[in-house]
Amino acid sequence: MNVQLNNFTCKKTAIFDSTLCLIKEHGFHGTPMSLIAKNANVAAGTIYHYFESKDALIKALYIYVKDGLADTIPLENNILSYKDLFIQYWVDQCEYFIAHENALYFLEQYLTSPYRNSNPEIESKLFLTRIVPFFQKGIDSGHIRKMDYQLLMPVIHGSIVAAAKYHLSGHYEFTKEKLRETALIIWDGIKKQPTTITTHPII
Repeated sequence: MNVQLNNFTCKKTAIFDSTLCLIKEHGFHGTPMSLIAKNANVAAGTIYHYFESKDALIKALYIYVKDGLADTIPLENNILSYKDLFIQYWVDQCEYFIAHENALYFLEQYLTSPYRNSNPEIESKLFLTRIVPFFQKGIDSGHIRKMDYQLLMPVIHGSIVAAAKYHLSGHYEFTKEKLRETALIIWDGIKKQPTTITTHPII
């Protein structure tokens, strides 16, 4: 039973990896199921045992990629401050995209495609149960300035993607230290600023 399960998981992962690679090269429309199966070394008919259609495969692939991102979200602990957890989150997410270039370009295409527009409810439950509480806690505890979560995420995600793409372009090499420096710049922009009291001279 375990052997069958492992075989199923391996083939499914091979299909996902094949799809990510081909979509980066050819886009959604230029990547038929037959080409995905061939590239994954899976029989053309076999791929439909795993996914009933290309649409089903693309939707499952989105969850697969977001689950991978969710695994990089730091869990709350009593050792690191919230600021340090945020820095770790930002750096880990960026390093994930640098190490998984195909996943980065897939997400960019998916989020602006009809797949996303027609299925906005499809989302990684693992990602949501980790990412939303992580940032909501930052807001509620006063570490992050009060703002709508929907406004906060594009700022953070956009900076992560921009840094990863800049590194992948070869124009700049982000070391771990440079990533941390960049994350600190983002932190300074979203952290709650201390309240300043303006005093007027007594005349």
